[in-house]
Amino acid sequence: MAIEGPLRELGIHDVFQLLDLSRKTGTLTITSSLRDNQGTVYFENGAVVYADIRSNPHPLGELLIRAGKISEGDLARARDAQTRSADARRLGEILVGREAITRKELERQVRFQVEEVVFELLSWSEGFFRFEERSTLDAPAEANIRISTESLLMEGARRIDEWSRIEGRVPHLGVVPLLAAVDDSHAALLDLLPDEWEVLAEIDGARDLRGIAANLARSDFDVARVVFGLLSTGIVELAEENAPVTAPAVAAARAAAFVDQARDALRIGDHESAITAARMAVAASDQSVAGRLMLARALACAGRHDEASAELRAALEADALNPEVHLELGNCAARRGDFEGAATHWERYLRLAPEDLFAPRVRDAVDNASRLRRILQESACV
Repeated sequence: MAIEGPLRELGIHDVFQLLDLSRKTGTLTITSSLRDNQGTVYFENGAVVYADIRSNPHPLGELLIRAGKISEGDLARARDAQTRSADARRLGEILVGREAITRKELERQVRFQVEEVVFELLSWSEGFFRFEERSTLDAPAEANIRISTESLLMEGARRIDEWSRIEGRVPHLGVVPLLAAVDDSHAALLDLLPDEWEVLAEIDGARDLRGIAANLARSDFDVARVVFGLLSTGIVELAEENAPVTAPAVAAARAAAFVDQARDALRIGDHESAITAARMAVAASDQSVAGRLMLARALACAGRHDEASAELRAALEADALNPEVHLELGNCAARRGDFEGAATHWERYLRLAPEDLFAPRVRDAVDNASRLRRILQESACV
């Protein structure tokens, strides 16, 4: 029998507590139309054993790379084993089997993933929940972990309490931190902890807090807490507080950070993570043509060409004079075998950006497409 209802009638904390006290086994799905997001938490006898969310900000492979536990080559080889060798094991198990990481490290990173998903879901006050009870649980976990629901609720409550203090200076995760101007009254030497130095090094005046957290593979909460401390000591300031930064500008900065994240994922062959990050770029700013272009590339790399074409059409509607849009539309048409359409878009690209880095290669592609079109036409007439 399923338990379900809107979160406005039964809060998410109450749902977790109910499942904990009744020692339930099954899956809890939470959907938010406002956030266009959905999370799933797997319970076994009241304890959390796994959790995932559609907008996963911390893919396991990226976490391990940023933590310095594996190299991009390790990740690429593991993914290659999954696809070419039809290895049914999950990515973490393959990395452990290849001795790229230890099982203890895998469990530590998976635990971090699960906790961050749960803390995100605990912050939702609107949406709909549904719990499906099961006699046995088949959780798609990367590692065997078991987290006390009570401890998660306590940490979640502590974060909410601390957020109420942080929000006085850090109103939301879309703010962009800047290095403060040098003040002679400041100490000459900074006495910062390693995690504070790590965040400080990521502040570039363009990325918002969510983008910095994604780049460091750390939680939004941790980054906001560190920035709050840096604000209190006068080391940084917020663009929204001290400069005429508009909401669209903040959205554009967020979108750019997600585009960078998608590009990094594509570079290591993680197509699904690239698609997720690119979708978040589009969601952050509807005007982000770069986000739609990146999403189209990621979808094309994953073999989802119809979806890629739809994103490119949307990008064309947003900016018909963008040469990169026509370049990608030409590439997409060529993959479908539409050489006439490919040549048309490539020629528009060349008119808009005749001196671009890729222009010589595109000119060759136009000539080849034209020759191939003539050959096909001639063979059809024989």
